[in-house]
Amino acid sequence: MSVRDTERPSEPWRQRLIRSLLYGRNVDRNAKARARVGFAILAFAAVYAVIGGRLVMFAVGADSHSARRAGSQDAIATARPDIVDRNGEILATDIKTPSLYAEPRRIIDKDEAIELLTGVLPDLDTIEVRDRLSTRKGFVWLKREITPAQQQAIHKLGIPGIGFLRENKRVYPTGSEVAHLIGLVNIDNQGIAGMEKWLDSNGLADLHRAGFATDRLQKPVELSVDLRVEHALRDELLKAKDKYKAKAASGLVSNVKTGEIVAMVSLPDFDPNNPKEAHDPDRINRLTTGVFEMGSTFKTLTLAMALDSGKANLNTLYDARGALHHGKFAIHDTHPLGRSITLSEVFTFSSNVGAARVALSQGVEAHKAFLKKVGQLDRLRTELPESTAPLVPKRWGELNTITISFGHGIAVAPLQAVMGINAMVNGGLLIPPTFLKRSEEEAKAMAKRVVKPETSEKIRYLMRLNAEIGTAKKADVKGYYIGGKTGTSEKVVNGRYSKKQVLNSFTAILPADNPRYQLLVMLDEPKALPETHGYITSGWNAVPTGGNVIARIAPLLGVEPRFDLPPSDRLILAASRTNQ
Repeated sequence: MSVRDTERPSEPWRQRLIRSLLYGRNVDRNAKARARVGFAILAFAAVYAVIGGRLVMFAVGADSHSARRAGSQDAIATARPDIVDRNGEILATDIKTPSLYAEPRRIIDKDEAIELLTGVLPDLDTIEVRDRLSTRKGFVWLKREITPAQQQAIHKLGIPGIGFLRENKRVYPTGSEVAHLIGLVNIDNQGIAGMEKWLDSNGLADLHRAGFATDRLQKPVELSVDLRVEHALRDELLKAKDKYKAKAASGLVSNVKTGEIVAMVSLPDFDPNNPKEAHDPDRINRLTTGVFEMGSTFKTLTLAMALDSGKANLNTLYDARGALHHGKFAIHDTHPLGRSITLSEVFTFSSNVGAARVALSQGVEAHKAFLKKVGQLDRLRTELPESTAPLVPKRWGELNTITISFGHGIAVAPLQAVMGINAMVNGGLLIPPTFLKRSEEEAKAMAKRVVKPETSEKIRYLMRLNAEIGTAKKADVKGYYIGGKTGTSEKVVNGRYSKKQVLNSFTAILPADNPRYQLLVMLDEPKALPETHGYITSGWNAVPTGGNVIARIAPLLGVEPRFDLPPSDRLILAASRTNQ
C-alpha cells in the first residue's frame, strides 16, 4: 500500500451510492457531463423549434383560424372553382381581398373606434356599426371587401379589437360579355344566378359546409360557350340595337349536333362585378327567362309536322286566294299571292293563311301532340336555374291551331324554339340544350328522334331556298350556304295586337346542306329607318343583323367558305330524293 492510498480519506457510503446512481461505475465523469450538457442543448433547441414552427403556422393560417372563430357568428366567403370557356379562357375566378371585423368585447372606447374608422371608411353606416359594436359577440363584420390602402390606414390606427380577414372575392374578367350565362354571387361568394347558382346546387355548397372546397383543390368548370363568338355576337347586337333603336336585342348560337350553346347574349345586360345592375327588371335573360310569341319561325315546325306525317309533300297545294275566316276572325297574309300555293311557297313567302291550312289539315290533336313531342309545351330545364314555362292555351281548339301555326297564341322561351328547330335540321334528333361541353356521342346517347331524316332534309332545303329567293336573302353571306327563316310577331298592347310594336326574329343554319350551327337573332320593337323604306319587319333589320353576325363568327367556328355551290334544289333536294 502506497502513502497516497493511505492518505485518501474514506468516502461515506451514502456519497458512493449517489455517485454510482448518477454516473455509474468506472465511468469518466467529465465525458459524461459533456454528453449531458449536449443533450440538454438539443432538448432546448427542439422545444424552441416546435414553438417557432407553431408561430409560423399560426401566422400563415391566421385567416383560417379567425374564419373558424367567425364561423359560428357570420358567414365567410369561401373558395369557388374557376369557370372557363371551351378554349380555357377564364370567365370567373377568385381573388383574395381583406375584410374588416371587430371583437366588441375587446374594444375599449366604441365612440373613438367609430370616429376613427369612419374617417378611413366614410361610407360606413355609423348607426349600424354602433349597434354591432354594442353587442357581446366575439366577432362581427364591419366592412366586407375593403381595399389594401384602407386596410393599411386602419392598421395604423391601432384600435384594439379591430382585425382583418382575407376572403375570397369573385371577379369576372370579361365584365358584361357573358353576364346572363355566368350569373353572379353574393357577398359570401355563394351563387345566386346563372351557372354560379348551378355550381352551388350541384355539390359546391355541400363541399363548403364540409370544409373541402378550398383553394387549388377544385377543377375548373368548362363551359360550351366560345368567348370569341360571344364577343362578336354581342358586338353586332349592340350595333343593331342602337341602329334600329330597339328596346332590347338578344341572340343565340347553338351547335345543332350536340345541343351546346356556343354563345348567348341578352341586351341590355349587366356587369356581374357590379351586382346592383342585375336587379334591374329590364336586364333579365330574355332567352331563358322570357317567353315570347316567336312569329313565323314557328312555321318551320308546322311544315315539318305535315311533311313528317306523310299527308303532304313539298308540292301539296293550299288555298291562299284570300283571307282565312274562322268565326268572327280573319287571317291575312302580309303579301297575299291571290292563288293556291305549294307547301314550299308557304315557307318561302311566309304565308300565314297557308300555314294555318297546313295545320288544320293535320288536325288539332295531331298539332298539339307534335309540338309536345318537340318540346314546345313543357318548361325547358337546363343548367341555368332561370327558366319559365311556356304560355299554352288552356282550351286548345281550331282557332288556337290556326294562330299557333304561324307563331301566335303560344309563347315559349327562345332557347326552347332553338331546340325544336335544331331537331328539324340535324336529321330529326331532339337534343336537350346544354351550357357545358358535350361530345356528339354523348348528345346522341340522350337524343330522341322526333322526325324522319328525309323530313329534316326537306326542311333544310326550304330554309336554304328562303335565303336564295325568300325573306332571308339579306343574310345570305357568300361562301357559307346559309338557310334561314324570318319571324315578325305583333306584340299585345292593351289587349290587342299592335302593328307598330313588333318582336322580330331570324333563325339561320350554316351550312344548310349539312348544318353545324344555328343562329337566332331577336330585336324587340325596332324602329323604321329611311333605308328600310318605313318597314319594321324582320327581313329589314333582324336578317341583315344575322348576316353581319355570320360573316364574323363563321371563321371562328371553323366553317370553311365554299363558293360556286349549286342551288338548293340541286344540292339538298337532290340528295333527299336519292336517299328516298
